[in-house]
Amino acid sequence: MMNSQVPEFQVFFNDHTTNDFNMLFKSLPQNRPYYAVGVPGSFYGRIFPNASIHFVHSSFSLHWLSRVPKQVVDRNSPAWNKGRIQYSNSTDEVVRAYEAQFAEDMGCFLHARAQEIVHGGLMVIITPGRPNGSSHSDSVANATLLLVGSCLMDMAKEGVLLEEKVDSFNLPMYYMSPQELEAAVEQNGFFSIERLEYLPRVPVDDTVSEKLASHLRAALEGLIKQQFGEEILDELFDRYRKKVEGQLSILDIDSGKPTHFLAALKRKAN
Repeated sequence: MMNSQVPEFQVFFNDHTTNDFNMLFKSLPQNRPYYAVGVPGSFYGRIFPNASIHFVHSSFSLHWLSRVPKQVVDRNSPAWNKGRIQYSNSTDEVVRAYEAQFAEDMGCFLHARAQEIVHGGLMVIITPGRPNGSSHSDSVANATLLLVGSCLMDMAKEGVLLEEKVDSFNLPMYYMSPQELEAAVEQNGFFSIERLEYLPRVPVDDTVSEKLASHLRAALEGLIKQQFGEEILDELFDRYRKKVEGQLSILDIDSGKPTHFLAALKRKAN
């Protein structure tokens, strides 16, 4: 009977306009049980018509900010982030600048999705973050980025690259806590949190340093190449791999502390 058949699904894949959507479509299985569409554009703005989406899945994307906070690259600002590429080991002014940018971006994200998702629709978010009550410097994700920054500064001190290039380079990344997400959802007012939980840590093995170097290179290569040039990439991530091998305790990889969490939001009927 027709009523017993699985309904038809249309899946929209969103990414920036610079993403290679042709490669995406080539990687999808030929016998997929859904219709695939690519939707370019920033998810911090509107990308779908009103009340047109029933389910949203955001996976490992919301730690990317819409931009680097302007203050941290302004030499005349108290939040100038000289010699660092992110916020976790920096001054209070830099941390507040990143926190404010995150709050602004998350507000835009929830506002846009509230218009696009039908009443009763769901949104599932999986994101790297940090536990409630922990400092930014205690985040495993931030610790990995600190090592990238230290590698860049080592290369600057050795004359491999200009220190001024490091001073003007900051990553548009912020690792939120579940409490920060709850606060943003409450302020937005259009969603209820149906589920919020930490995800289990993935066991590590002897190849963890190579895996981290490969993972971060895939994530950061474009930004680093744009700022410093392609020629430093191999050396940078080889240095990073060696630093990870020698500082596993600093990364707290085996501590058991959660590094990712899941949130399921439901669009209210208001």
